[in-house]
Amino acid sequence: MNIQKNKVIGIVCIILLLGTVMLSLMLGSYSMAPEEVIQTILGNGNKLQNFTIFQVRLPRITLAIIVASALGVSGGILQAITRNPLAEPGMIGINAGAALFVVLWISSGTTAYYSALSLSTIILMPVVAITGSLLSVLVICLLAYKKGIRPVRFLLTGVGVNAGITAIISFYQLNMSKGDYNQVLTWTNGSLWGSSWNYILLTFPLITILILLVLTRSKTLDVLGLGDELAFGLGVPVQKEMLFFLVCSALLSALATSVAGNIAFLGLLGPQIAKRMVGPVHRTMLPLAAGISAIILILADTAARNLFSPLEIPVGIVVSILGVPYFIYLMLKGK
Repeated sequence: MNIQKNKVIGIVCIILLLGTVMLSLMLGSYSMAPEEVIQTILGNGNKLQNFTIFQVRLPRITLAIIVASALGVSGGILQAITRNPLAEPGMIGINAGAALFVVLWISSGTTAYYSALSLSTIILMPVVAITGSLLSVLVICLLAYKKGIRPVRFLLTGVGVNAGITAIISFYQLNMSKGDYNQVLTWTNGSLWGSSWNYILLTFPLITILILLVLTRSKTLDVLGLGDELAFGLGVPVQKEMLFFLVCSALLSALATSVAGNIAFLGLLGPQIAKRMVGPVHRTMLPLAAGISAIILILADTAARNLFSPLEIPVGIVVSILGVPYFIYLMLKGK
């Protein structure tokens, strides 16, 4: 019965995702009808339609799906190993660590905007983001370690580290040029406006490998969610496995942040909604969390592009507007 229900939910999620993709392809400063979008994808569009779809909207939507999937799975991992529904990479400093290193990288020795960055800078961005993310995790673990890493202590330490890194970024903004300031503002609020096929080709293989790796170990993640004592009693090396999944979560978050900036709360919304729909079994929940996160991010980005056109607001702000009320609801419910 549950298998059939999960299949139906999965199919509905795919249909909704395709619907949001079509909606996002249609809407913009140059609006297109559904049949025009389909004809353009089939190779029958004019020059303007081809440019709009293949060079502007489709890479942006594709990147949104990749980024959302990474953050959704990353948030699901953190919520499992900490056994806290409020855990997500944007809250405990993982995103912030990656964002700090990336904004330092893109603003060092250049005044170019994000969309005009050199190929060498683009190629090294994931490496820089991963370095910042892992260093952030290392600092959190060192500060939280006391005869092992406990979930509550880890979370509280992460919140403090996140606040500290955010303060460093704010201080750094005081001494930069206007162009650099705009870049940093983009990264700290999250945005997909600089997306291109280069970023997709760079991040898609790595994120796919990491997600598949986590899914192959999903049963261990299920056991860790039961608690340290029970997991240890079932023969799971708790600290070793927690470290493995924590690194996977940090890498996914870092790769997403390297091409989309610091998008908070997406790693909270997707896993929580998915868990309410299909339960806590991670083999089923994590792919659904990725799909739901993608739907949310595409809708948020479509709204960010069109609500105040020709001005565009960072997509991270729109996601936060959706995420903060749900965060408060979960916190009050937990209380």
